[in-house]
Amino acid sequence: MNNALANFSDYTASQERSAVVSLSLTDFRCYEGLRLEADIRPAILTGPNGAGKTNLLEAISFLAPGRGLRRARMPDVTRTGAREDLSGGLRWAVAATLETATGPVEIGTGFEATGGGDEGGRRIVRLNGAPARSQSVLGEVFAAVWLVPEMDRLFMDGASGRRHFLDRLVAVFDPAHATRLNEYEQAMRERTRLLRDDKIGVRSADTGWVAALEQRMAESGVALAAARRAFVQRLAAACELGIGPFPAASVALAGDVEQWLDDRSALEAEDHFREALAVSRAADREAGRTLVGPHRSDIEVIHLQKNRPAATCSTGEQKALLISIVLAHARLVSLDRGTAPLLLLDEIAAHLDADRRAALFDEICAVGAQAWLTGTDRELFQAFGDRAQHFLVESATVRRV
Repeated sequence: MNNALANFSDYTASQERSAVVSLSLTDFRCYEGLRLEADIRPAILTGPNGAGKTNLLEAISFLAPGRGLRRARMPDVTRTGAREDLSGGLRWAVAATLETATGPVEIGTGFEATGGGDEGGRRIVRLNGAPARSQSVLGEVFAAVWLVPEMDRLFMDGASGRRHFLDRLVAVFDPAHATRLNEYEQAMRERTRLLRDDKIGVRSADTGWVAALEQRMAESGVALAAARRAFVQRLAAACELGIGPFPAASVALAGDVEQWLDDRSALEAEDHFREALAVSRAADREAGRTLVGPHRSDIEVIHLQKNRPAATCSTGEQKALLISIVLAHARLVSLDRGTAPLLLLDEIAAHLDADRRAALFDEICAVGAQAWLTGTDRELFQAFGDRAQHFLVESATVRRV
């Protein structure tokens, strides 16, 4: 076992933690305007369905790079009924004060329309009042992982959702991972467009550009696969230990590029990948997509006690496996970065028995994470006691209770 995992089983939370202590929303989903003050403890949001609980979690998720926990289009986040200025301007905004080990950090983000309706625009980010060079810098100061009900079928549905889940976990460890992923996907989309537009074959005038795109894909794709591979090796060791009543799991990465790295250097893998892309141009043009690469990789999860693939486990077992992975990840992040990531857990308690609910709450506190949890029944969170703060959400209003 490596040094990072040597004390995993008897991990004790650091006093240093990262927490949202102030949150402001403007024209975000159902909220015309909101200001919420919190402390560093886990935050429980209860209230009826449709009151705006998940919207609050989504707002916090936008403090990290990406499209938030719903993977929404930026214009779609704007509150229905908000005044539209066709000349452009800020459509929605989220601002927060993040308490960190090195002091408070002010984060602001939102969607700025560029005029002519709300289709065009850009994500804006500010750190401590100054414009940030890109949203990728958010990953350097804010880390969050979330579980939402739509993820209950993660092990049953296609590999795309599992890859997205994995890449979010990796990006918490390595903020540059999101940049590599974007570079790879942009080059892949452009290559696909060039191949698709050529009805007969790759035109000689475009061959050099296609080759240049394949070189970019090879470089960023191998770096992407290497980061996933290194992370999954650490995560697998942590997941095999299990946490309380949550099952131990085997986690493995399945993918061509990742497998090449088992017996090749990174440079050799790049050469091999570039050659494979060149050979597959005709097949890729016919299919309308790239048929080889890390965009087709997957993770394989096995329930160790039962020696069963996650996809064949019961719904409850799959949920417990997913929680086990997230908790193991939180401990790894805390050991690696010195602070645990924020956990955004939507309707997490409703389908857990009392023992697993109590174990989940104990682990959240043990790892030192500020978790934001939602539910319709406050009684489900009794095991937290005074270790958590409670808020009532009703009709897009929030008050401490």
